[in-house]
Amino acid sequence: MKVAFQGEAGAYSEQAVFDYFGNVETVPCESFDAVFDSVISEKSESALIPIENSLAGSIHQNYDLLLRHDLHIVGEYLLRVRHCLIGLPGAKKENIQRVISHPQALGQCASYLRALGVKVEPVYDTAGSVKMLKSSGETTTAAIASHRAAEIYQMQILQEGIEDNPENYTRFLAIQHEPIVPDANAKTSIVFTLKNQSGALFKALSVFALRDIDLTKIESRPLQGKPWEYLFYIDFLGSLKEPHVNKALDHLAEYALMLRVLGSYPRFNES
Repeated sequence: MKVAFQGEAGAYSEQAVFDYFGNVETVPCESFDAVFDSVISEKSESALIPIENSLAGSIHQNYDLLLRHDLHIVGEYLLRVRHCLIGLPGAKKENIQRVISHPQALGQCASYLRALGVKVEPVYDTAGSVKMLKSSGETTTAAIASHRAAEIYQMQILQEGIEDNPENYTRFLAIQHEPIVPDANAKTSIVFTLKNQSGALFKALSVFALRDIDLTKIESRPLQGKPWEYLFYIDFLGSLKEPHVNKALDHLAEYALMLRVLGSYPRFNES
């Protein structure tokens, strides 16, 4: 099985692929657009995309791509992100003057980096920063990436667990062509638009409250071509195979100008 992800070998997204799918062939992609294209073109059977981080928030580009492409969410996974300061073999932490990594990783280690007294430079990817460091041969530069990235590029971990907040998790979604709808213990993701009128969102959300359906996430995105109108993305607990969920969606369809189910999938068990 081939599974696409965004980033270089050793990226956190690739680690999530192995954790979720097991022993599969990974397909690195330069961009999130390329990840979706890989599945659409059937170069990959599935893909794993980050959708939100517990510290940095939502990855808006992937919400837009879910709407743009006719793919289904079939699962979710939560990855604990543990950052490492990585240098060339023989490098010393006290000699590091510059640190490179993805902007999000740099931001998640901001207090640590200030205390270290180094310059920071954003690059395109965490694992990619380790690859760049190895090519440069600069012993006074370090990268921030995963433990696995250090192993892949045969680099030295100068310090592990350097993130400012240990409660650092990224939620990933598994996507593919065909849906997989579980009977129970499920989560469902939808997107819809509403008339721009008083009480519209209240009425839309009330269809879930009336049936005691737990909303776990709500996100709004601009509706392209219609200034100040919005798409609403919602995650809620329940499966499309459950009657009360179907009644809620039928009720919502009475208010929504557009309603699409992005996927009904097994809920990730954190235990």
